[in-house]
Amino acid sequence: MSNYGPQDEDAYTIFLEKTFLAGDFVTGVGYGVQLVLYVICARYLWSQRQRRGRISMFLLAYTTLLVLLESTFASVGARTVEDMYISNRNYPGGPWQYFLATQYLPENVIFYASFFTLTFLSDLLVLWRCWVIWMASGKIVATAVVTFPTLLLLASFALGTIWTLQSSQPGLSLYSSAPIAFGTAYYIISLSVNITVTILIIVRLVMHRRAIVQTLPEEHAKHYLSLATVVIESAALYSVFALIFIVSYAINNPINQIFLAVSSSCQQIAGYLIILRLAQGRAWSPATLGVNGTRMTEQLSTMRFGIANEQSVTLDMESQETPVSTSLFKQSGTGTDVGLSEKY
Repeated sequence: MSNYGPQDEDAYTIFLEKTFLAGDFVTGVGYGVQLVLYVICARYLWSQRQRRGRISMFLLAYTTLLVLLESTFASVGARTVEDMYISNRNYPGGPWQYFLATQYLPENVIFYASFFTLTFLSDLLVLWRCWVIWMASGKIVATAVVTFPTLLLLASFALGTIWTLQSSQPGLSLYSSAPIAFGTAYYIISLSVNITVTILIIVRLVMHRRAIVQTLPEEHAKHYLSLATVVIESAALYSVFALIFIVSYAINNPINQIFLAVSSSCQQIAGYLIILRLAQGRAWSPATLGVNGTRMTEQLSTMRFGIANEQSVTLDMESQETPVSTSLFKQSGTGTDVGLSEKY
């Protein structure tokens, strides 16, 4: 049987091209998920513009900026694939050599710039969430807690700028030695921001759980440190795939192109999920965790009691018919009220 595949490319280069196409496909799938989440977030935020005012409009502007940048990122990626495999399919050395030799083209510069900007904005979001959650312990404590990850974020911004400029220079590419060095350092610091913030958020939630378990049964306290809460609030899913990308990128394994797309999509999706929780009133806030430790205001779903049959009574935690807002407990020895409020 005749072989109609590339005749002048080695197996490694062909594998590079395959992973490049796979990465572009993953980018498209991730973009579709983000577009759906954006529409959901935008509807919630727009519907609450009268009640929440500036914060809703700010978050709506933020998510709109994210979706515009992601649209640009996905579009120029698709354009690059078109140039490589259609417009310049007979470039000497094959499509991959064309890609490496043309990093200075506007589409590639825009690709790196939009990707870097998306990463920075997403890191900024999780840092802000960390500050909001720690505000329950007071503004001074929250500021002190986020000082170190803020310095890391500024360092990642500087290195990311250098990486973007180096990767788009004539004669260089994303896989040249200098861009790899700067890029690896940049991604390690960016990942460090997310890991640090994840740990800080988990620590604060554990502290709160220990406090609330003194007044609520153990099964109820689990609600305040659920897996979903931690994963969404800290964008932990991104950290996992970003770590895989960094390792594969540092050793120059072609599979890194797939995990670059996966980690980028996961980071943006995590941001949309955080904003969706905010729009729905389900995200953690200083009011949820208590301020300065003087008052813990547990904000739970409203409850509706009803008779399911003659033998059982059901408790519907999803219903919004009967709000509950009353102080039910006092911490022994402290006299501190622990309240239940229907507002998240």
